[in-house]
Amino acid sequence: MKFGTDFEAINFEMDGAVAIITLNRPNNANSLNDRMSEELLKAATHCDSDPSIRAVVFTGAGKMFSAGGDLPAFHAEGEGMSEYMRYATAGLHAAVSRFARMNAPFLVAVNGVAAGAGFSMAISGDLVFASEKAVFTEAYTKAGVSPDGSSTWFLPRLVGKVKAMQLILLNDVLTASEALEWGLVNEVLPADDLMPRVMEVAQQLASGPTLAYGEAKRLVADSLSNGLETQMEMETRAIAGLARASKDTKEGVSAFVEKRKPDFKGW
Repeated sequence: MKFGTDFEAINFEMDGAVAIITLNRPNNANSLNDRMSEELLKAATHCDSDPSIRAVVFTGAGKMFSAGGDLPAFHAEGEGMSEYMRYATAGLHAAVSRFARMNAPFLVAVNGVAAGAGFSMAISGDLVFASEKAVFTEAYTKAGVSPDGSSTWFLPRLVGKVKAMQLILLNDVLTASEALEWGLVNEVLPADDLMPRVMEVAQQLASGPTLAYGEAKRLVADSLSNGLETQMEMETRAIAGLARASKDTKEGVSAFVEKRKPDFKGW
C-alpha cells in the first residue's frame, strides 16, 4: 500500500522530491485530535527516514490552517481528558521534533487562521509563508489551558520573552502583515499565490544539499542551549563530517573551484 493512503486526519502526497502534508479536517477547523496526532507522527517519521524526500510542505485544507486542539473531543473524554491530552500531545510533540531535526527543509504555508496548536505548528517551520488572509493567535489561556506544540520554545526565540508573554497572556490576534513585522513569518502573499510560491521555494530546496541543510537545522536548534565554544565545536564536527561522508559536499566544493553549477543529489 502506498504510504499515506490510510490517513484520515491529514493528507500526504509527493510532488517530485517534495512531500506535501495537509491537515485535513476542514469541517472541524483542522483541529488536532488523537488521530491527527498519530498521523502527524507517522508522516514526520517517514519524512525523517526517507532520503528521497528533500523538502516538506505543511499546510491546511479549506479556509483555515488549524484552530488548535479539538476542544469538543477533549471535553467528551470527561474525567479522562487529562490522559487524552497527554496522548494527543505526545504524537504532536514527537512530530514537531522530527520536522525540526530532519534533513529536509520544513516549509509551512499558513492559509488561514492559526490558533492554539495551529499557531504552534505554524511557527515551527524552517521557513513560514502566510496568506494575506491568515491570522495568528495563541488562544490557549482563553480556554484555561497552557501552550503546547512547541510554541513556548519557538516563540521566545522569535520575538523575545516580553512579546511572547504578551501573546500568551493577552491572546493578541495578529494579522499576516503584523506576524511578518513580529518576525513570525518570512513572506506574506495573496491567497492564490501562497502555494505556488511555497512550492517554488520547496522545489528549489529539494535540488539542494539536503545533508548540509539538516546539519544547519540541528545546529540552529541547539544554538541557544550551548555555550559559544560548545557550539563552535559542534559546527566543526558537522562541517568536517559532511566533508567525510557527503558526496554533495565534495560536489559543491568541486563546482565552486571549477566555476560551474553544482549538481546536488541529496547525499
